[in-house]
Amino acid sequence: MSVGSFFLGKASMSKQYINPAPLFASLKFGFSQIVTVQGGRTVYLSGQTPFNAEEKVVGVNRREQMQQCLKNVKTALEAVGGSLSDVVSLRIYMVNYNPDAEVNAIAQGLKEFFPGEHPPATTWIGISSLALKEFLIEIEAVAVVK
Repeated sequence: MSVGSFFLGKASMSKQYINPAPLFASLKFGFSQIVTVQGGRTVYLSGQTPFNAEEKVVGVNRREQMQQCLKNVKTALEAVGGSLSDVVSLRIYMVNYNPDAEVNAIAQGLKEFFPGEHPPATTWIGISSLALKEFLIEIEAVAVVK
């Protein structure tokens, strides 16, 4: 079992990233199998879409829209005193997701925003539609902020 841990603040919050050997090696896809947290304030974000502040869709493909969604996650967390390093879990909803063609693009996007050996636990979900027909992706996040 691969376990990585670190403490944040004055021992008020700790996170542990666990990737048991009997489960598949998820780090190459940009996420951890398990994240545990002690201490801190739990923050639940609504699904972040590829809208910018002017309600314009940013991006014409899933990769570009994913970048905008994750920028929105970052902005939302900063509004409550957090950062992307506080994210412990993501749910990624993708319209007409094609794993054969898109797994690498999604993994690369995750690794860009969550570099290193401590990415959040993540679930990828293929769906038929989102709130607007232009949306190809929406990302929910759970974070623990000290």
